[in-house]
Amino acid sequence: MSNLNALMVAVEVASRKRDEARKVLQDTQAAQQAARDQLDQLEGYARETEARWGTKADTVRQPEVMYHHYQFMNRLGHAASLQGNVVGEHANRVDGARQALLDAELRLASLRKVLEKRRQELTLQQMRRDQKQTDERAALQYRNALQGAASQEY
Repeated sequence: MSNLNALMVAVEVASRKRDEARKVLQDTQAAQQAARDQLDQLEGYARETEARWGTKADTVRQPEVMYHHYQFMNRLGHAASLQGNVVGEHANRVDGARQALLDAELRLASLRKVLEKRRQELTLQQMRRDQKQTDERAALQYRNALQGAASQEY
């Protein structure tokens, strides 16, 4: 019975670890989505800025202004590139968290199977003990009935 209790504790611990792994996955997915949203925002801002500059085709701009615009766009592109790397790092974290959750779920499932098998074995043992006791009582009653019948004959 203590073996069964130990298995039940192991299942409970594995359940908590699975729940923790699920929470970590959700948190990493949320962080990845936030990083992706920030990247989308940077890229959208870059498109809007280019669109604003492109709509005034007949406008003459000073070379210094154009230089600063191109420098700004390069910096914005660099920021978007860095943010793309951050999104990639988050994707790796999500994959790791997903794998950890899968491992935790597999561990929990295997422990539950072992626990269920152990319960079935204990139930079968109890049924066999009960059947043995029933058989012994029946044999004892039969023997007593034979002895009673033998004593009445005399």
